[in-house]
Amino acid sequence: MIGSRLKLARAAAGLSLRDLEHQLDGLVTAQAIGKYERDEMMPSSSVLIALAKALGVTEDYLLNPAEVELIAVEFRKQKLTSPRDDATVRARILSEVERYLEIEQIVHLDTHQAVLPKRRVVRTFEDVERAAAALREEWQLGDDAIPNLCELLEEKGIKICAISLPLKVSGVQAVVNTADREKLPVIVVNADHPGERQRFTVAHELGHLWLSAKEDLDIEAACHRFGGAFLLPADVLRRDIGKMRRAVTALELFELKRLFGVSAQAIAYRCKDLGIISQPAYAEIFRLFSRNRWRLDEPIRIPRESPKRFERLCIRALAEGLISESKASELLQKTVKEVVESMDKPPDGDDASPARV
Repeated sequence: MIGSRLKLARAAAGLSLRDLEHQLDGLVTAQAIGKYERDEMMPSSSVLIALAKALGVTEDYLLNPAEVELIAVEFRKQKLTSPRDDATVRARILSEVERYLEIEQIVHLDTHQAVLPKRRVVRTFEDVERAAAALREEWQLGDDAIPNLCELLEEKGIKICAISLPLKVSGVQAVVNTADREKLPVIVVNADHPGERQRFTVAHELGHLWLSAKEDLDIEAACHRFGGAFLLPADVLRRDIGKMRRAVTALELFELKRLFGVSAQAIAYRCKDLGIISQPAYAEIFRLFSRNRWRLDEPIRIPRESPKRFERLCIRALAEGLISESKASELLQKTVKEVVESMDKPPDGDDASPARV
């Protein structure tokens, strides 16, 4: 039966039943496609081939049973505006995670629970600061900048997906059930956001996975504080910029941005939170940013942090002969030519990450 896979692929493509009918040039009706999705009918081989081509998947993909299900999704900052957008994003998350689990299985890697300590109860922002420091210590990160946050979390068993989302949506936190009912945490980051915003979103969502807010502490505010503290520890900021300042210059903020991959505005906000600068000094910084039109487009671009582990595993499997070129093409959703050419080329030069110097 192909119902669940067909419906997932159609939703991931952002197509309605009527849209898919048009994509097929009237080969079958929307009503018939609906019956395929409900497993009331099976398409003929010619229709199956046409459906796979229209949806950008293989016939094998449609014929294989689904391995994962989405059991929870939380959108950060803004919800999606339409049920169709919501369904499309959910389907893309499932598709991404399912392909991720498949390649791990092919290269004989065990899918495991995220390597996170027991959930940390926080009642105050001071607790949040301590929690961020404790997690950095647990993971032996020291005080330096985290070169690639996506890579770090993927090493800890947290699946990271970069998906194009509406610009107002920063990220998504999801929980996925595997075929053996294991719950896997997934962080989805907006692929179209600047690198510094992506890093903060991922750190924020990490806070959601680990923190448990009590005593009326707002969890969103707590995770926001955690994101800043995890990416830029308080002791480091005080060492580099001072324990108490009457003012902080834009030059200093942008130098720290370059080093830690955190936006200058977020660094200014963190200075205010830690009492390094006063509220009036903080307001003056934002007046400067407004005058220079830096609020929406800051100088110094931090490269986007596209998760690369999945792609590396696919290329590894292809190089070792564990999968064919066509299978690699299906998993990576690239043409066979693009996959083959990528094997003998260095990664894109704009993928450099912030590092402490």
